[in-house]
Amino acid sequence: MGKVIIDVREPNEYANAHVSGAVNWPVNQINESMNGLQDLAKDSQIIVYCQSGHRSGMAMQKLKSFGYTNVINGINKTEVESKYL
Repeated sequence: MGKVIIDVREPNEYANAHVSGAVNWPVNQINESMNGLQDLAKDSQIIVYCQSGHRSGMAMQKLKSFGYTNVINGINKTEVESKYL
């Protein structure tokens, strides 16, 4: 699989505005057995973002602890859209 963009904010924040094509997995719901997550190759490029970079930093560490090796903290919507799309 190629690049995956994950918005780790709460569903109401995601509904307000999000990066086109991003999936919404709030940071407190990310776990190793999540549907969709187990389908990703461990070296897939995963870009996580939130509002300020704090929650995405926590998500990045979680994903790395599950063995994902190419996880990027995209910080926020503006940064992801300017650097990774």
